[in-house]
Amino acid sequence: MNLVHTVAEMQARADAARCAEQALALVPTMGALHAGHLALVEEARRRADHVTVSIFVNPTQFGPGEDFESYPRTLDADLDALRSVGGADLVFVPEVGEMYGAHAATSVEVEGLGDHLCGAHRPGHFDGVTTIVTKLFLACRPHVAVFGKKDAQQFLILRRMARDLGFGVEVVGVETVREADGLAMSSRNRYLSAGEREQAVVLSKALADVRLQVESGERQAAVLVESMQMGIGSAPLARLQYAEVVDTETLQPIETLQPGQEALAAVAVYFGGARLIDNTFLDVPG
Repeated sequence: MNLVHTVAEMQARADAARCAEQALALVPTMGALHAGHLALVEEARRRADHVTVSIFVNPTQFGPGEDFESYPRTLDADLDALRSVGGADLVFVPEVGEMYGAHAATSVEVEGLGDHLCGAHRPGHFDGVTTIVTKLFLACRPHVAVFGKKDAQQFLILRRMARDLGFGVEVVGVETVREADGLAMSSRNRYLSAGEREQAVVLSKALADVRLQVESGERQAAVLVESMQMGIGSAPLARLQYAEVVDTETLQPIETLQPGQEALAAVAVYFGGARLIDNTFLDVPG
């Protein structure tokens, strides 16, 4: 694998691959790679001839008091993890100054889609995400970009951004990769104590219960939200931040699920200082 540290070199390598008529895929990450990330790399390999993985802990998507300084930076382990699934053609590892410069004054906002779920509790977070992904698209020149659906709001916002701005990039989502007991894989799981880790399975269980209720005919979002709240509340160490049911196109809360509608049930929960998110997509039969 070749490591690239500057935008200019990344663009030159991407342009050369495009001139060779290769299909390019990008997997944006913040490092601390786990099996969930590796599933994205494998999907990218299935969809393209040339795969770039970016590893960049993006400061603009962290709010005051969040874990930017302590976020795990494990480049050597990340490269070993990539080699375990056949590697990537390029690994783009820029510094903060390379991506933003001293006087950067431009950001990208997808209006209205960040008002609820994580966006309501992390002001500016999604503007940081959309801005850095725009920069990565411009640097890496992909035809396809692969994201995990565990970060469902992020995925849906980026899909809309790519469509609205005409990047010519297909934004692909990959299903959440889970531990054997159902916990969604996350770089932040390492922050959990043994007791917190044991109780953290309430997230996936609460969402599984909601999915079963919809399959059994429940259509009232308030009933589904109450079910999630009760499920999370069964864990003494859990502190629920939100439980919502939203439309996947608008990301606005809904009252009643309609036939043929796709909705998203999502939760965010604190265990100690670790904030975990999880979700499930709900397909309402027509």
